[in-house]
Amino acid sequence: MNAPEPVVRDYLQLGLRMGRLVDGYVDCYFGEPAPARQVADEPRPHPGELAAEARRLLRELDAGALEPDRSRFLAGQLRAVECCARRLDGAELPFVAELEACFDVTVELGETDRYAEVHDAMAALLPGAAPLAERLDAFRARDSAARDRLGEAVGLVAAELRTRARAAFPLPEAEGTEFTVVTDAPWNAFNDYRGDFRSHVSLNAAGAHGLSAVPILATHEAYPGHHTERCVKEAHLVRVLGQAEHSITLVNTPQCLIAEGTAEQALEILLDDQWGAWNTRLLAGIGIDIDGVTGARLWELTRSLLGVRQDAALLLHAHGAGEDDVVAYLRRWMLLDEVQARHTVRFLTHPLWRAYTTTYAEGSRLVGAWLAVAPPGTARLRRYGRLLSEPLLPTQLRQELTGARPDGRGTGSGQPRSRPA
Repeated sequence: MNAPEPVVRDYLQLGLRMGRLVDGYVDCYFGEPAPARQVADEPRPHPGELAAEARRLLRELDAGALEPDRSRFLAGQLRAVECCARRLDGAELPFVAELEACFDVTVELGETDRYAEVHDAMAALLPGAAPLAERLDAFRARDSAARDRLGEAVGLVAAELRTRARAAFPLPEAEGTEFTVVTDAPWNAFNDYRGDFRSHVSLNAAGAHGLSAVPILATHEAYPGHHTERCVKEAHLVRVLGQAEHSITLVNTPQCLIAEGTAEQALEILLDDQWGAWNTRLLAGIGIDIDGVTGARLWELTRSLLGVRQDAALLLHAHGAGEDDVVAYLRRWMLLDEVQARHTVRFLTHPLWRAYTTTYAEGSRLVGAWLAVAPPGTARLRRYGRLLSEPLLPTQLRQELTGARPDGRGTGSGQPRSRPA
């Protein structure tokens, strides 16, 4: 591959330098090793200098340093980097403004009346005299009885999904994913993409998921979610088109909101509405007994409560609520038990991840609405394929939804037509 354009080279180095300041800020980097070695050997950077560098690169893009499609993507990324660097340098920024700068979305508190309607639907699904939270806890306890076999279950389901994903999307022949189980992490699962079409996925056995959620984990993290997206983008954007800016993924950027929204919608792309029964049969084959049908319906309803987690972040960081009050809010509206609610607050107060829940809530909402424009079947697969192969931004999806591009066509590089080697 040819050397990247100067503005792209400097963007990659800027991202790597931000990673020196914030552990985990670089979600993955699989570009040329020389820039990474150079940055690793440098003195620790100053955040104010990195913010200034982001602004300089934005001016270069404004002056036409790249063609418009690539410039638009990098400008969105750089605005997010500049915001994060300023915060590290001590600047105070309202939390909602921070979310807008980082993720290209505007957020507000959800409506508890809507959450109450979801609770009513859950109560109808889990009949009984006990309070709904107790009925839900009882189901989750049964659903988690075989949690010691989580890795085995996810591996089995992922293998089935891999076959479907390879038939639907241009996954490289050499790709692969491995799964391991951890017990102490602020997230439920994490995809570590290592380049060359390989991913390592960590599954948190202490997370708020049971065995009926295995297809959700497998589709989100691997097929056709994060692993599939990164493989397709590496093969097409980086290796074929030479767009080296896609060899790095930075946390708390618009890139992440689209990626998480894409992964949140992944299950519905490869599986039909009978996926709960499919999961039950599959796991029964290895001696794991679950009520996957009820679990699937509960997941559909629980996804309608994603906004509760975003509310919790807003209450913590924009409205001055204390952690105990937020735990109570999560228990009331997301129906979490004390341990799960405090696990969620741990995520929402983590220095790196405190804003990240917006990528799930707003990403799922935006990407879901955008995908719904296409009817189910082949048209929906093609539309999802654009998310895998094009560097789309939230603004672009909103423009298409409002009719700015009534033909539904993207402005990016397009989906590759053949399967990369």
